[in-house]
Amino acid sequence: MDRRRFGKTNLELSVFSLGTMRCLSSPEQAATVLQSAIALGINHLETARGYGASEAFLGQAIAAGLVPRDRVVITTKLLPAGDVAEIDRALDESLDRLQTDYIDCLAIHGINQPEHLDWAGDRTSGMAAIHRALADRRIRHLGFSTHGPLELILQAIANEPFEFVNLHFNYFFQRNAAAIQAASDRDLGIFIISPADKGGKLYQPPAILSQLCAPLSPLGASYRWLLADSRITTLSVGPAQADELAAIAPWIDRTEPLSPDEQAIFDRLDQHQIAALGPDRCAQCYACLPCPEAIQIPEVLRLRNLAVAFEMTDFGKYRYGMFENAGHWFPGRRGDRCTDCGDCLPRCPEQLPIPDLLADTHDRLSGRWGRRLWN
Repeated sequence: MDRRRFGKTNLELSVFSLGTMRCLSSPEQAATVLQSAIALGINHLETARGYGASEAFLGQAIAAGLVPRDRVVITTKLLPAGDVAEIDRALDESLDRLQTDYIDCLAIHGINQPEHLDWAGDRTSGMAAIHRALADRRIRHLGFSTHGPLELILQAIANEPFEFVNLHFNYFFQRNAAAIQAASDRDLGIFIISPADKGGKLYQPPAILSQLCAPLSPLGASYRWLLADSRITTLSVGPAQADELAAIAPWIDRTEPLSPDEQAIFDRLDQHQIAALGPDRCAQCYACLPCPEAIQIPEVLRLRNLAVAFEMTDFGKYRYGMFENAGHWFPGRRGDRCTDCGDCLPRCPEQLPIPDLLADTHDRLSGRWGRRLWN
């Protein structure tokens, strides 16, 4: 598997990283997935205190010699809250569960709101414990993960001493393009969160999307789009079972620039979306925000774009169902909260009938509400 430099950490990471959030049912299951990932060439293992027994299962595999500690890079994460004593205790617990005396990379987990960034920048908060752990080498590198708005991500990249960032970015969600460039400019390692699942449930693609991406699969096309970008270090893959790793095997050394035939796939996708949506296409400029009812208008309409243009309705229902159920991890309210106040209309450069489109999205995508898996 190809490797890339993880920004200023100078670590060499495999271009796919094993996310362990779904390896939760048993130590045996976790060990099988871990061994299969390492055999495939993955050397970066990502866990978190909030991922159930994930840290403990990884630690057991290390202690049993199934995971060679000196050949893997371990990232774990903790939430941006707590005083010095609480963070000291959290770090000790993570080290104990992982059965290691150091953590390669610690990510502040979910800098999603301004108060999270304030906490990370306050040397008198629990961050004092993290800086002490960096000084004594219990933590080797510090970064952050984020599901927050672009403006906050850019602020975190610019103002805090982070060495890497975990964030969402994929062909179907390009809002964070400026953050990718800012992170690259500051030599931060760039870890892409869940491009298969959050990138569109691409392991279960609708027929029209498969046709448009041929001869590649939608998942393969997505991986190529990301891996062709040399600024990006690594992509998360989160199998529950070892056999799910087969989906990444064809792409583990495909990091060259897009070929003309591959670029033609994305040109075709762009053209199809424009034609299919016509004058109702949301261009994702975000000028409609803020909404008086706290509706996350661009994200609601992005899901509509995908459902109408590419028949990605299952993905749309999955994500739409998280509104009002996942807190700051997926902020904003549903489309049916619109009061038809018209506040957004003069700000939309496309002159979209936004209230009508919000209602249409709700009709298409409303259903069973969801929550984040690890909650």
